[in-house]
Amino acid sequence: MTGYIYLAIAIAAEVIATTSMKALAGFSRPLPLMLVIVGYSLSFWMLALVVKTIPVGIAYAIWAGLGIVLVSVAAALIYGQKLDLPAALGMALIIAGVVVIQMFSKSTGH
Repeated sequence: MTGYIYLAIAIAAEVIATTSMKALAGFSRPLPLMLVIVGYSLSFWMLALVVKTIPVGIAYAIWAGLGIVLVSVAAALIYGQKLDLPAALGMALIIAGVVVIQMFSKSTGH
């Protein structure tokens, strides 16, 4: 279970870092820059801990898949970026893929 807590932290940190990139303005804004540096550092540190207990392929699929969806939602809320129907359907498929992995894969380590 600890692996999944680390994975949740890794995903949250990556989402914060990636969402902050748009606000960097050519590396001229210190707060977004710190969020990017600290966010990615924390994310990769947690991901390194995750793969001690969860297979790397499964951990990366969940990290990347949920990261894509959450960054898209954050961009819509923070920056007003619009998602069209194909983008929303694609993200629904990503979520479905993560659910299938969690519910049915014997590779998840739980």
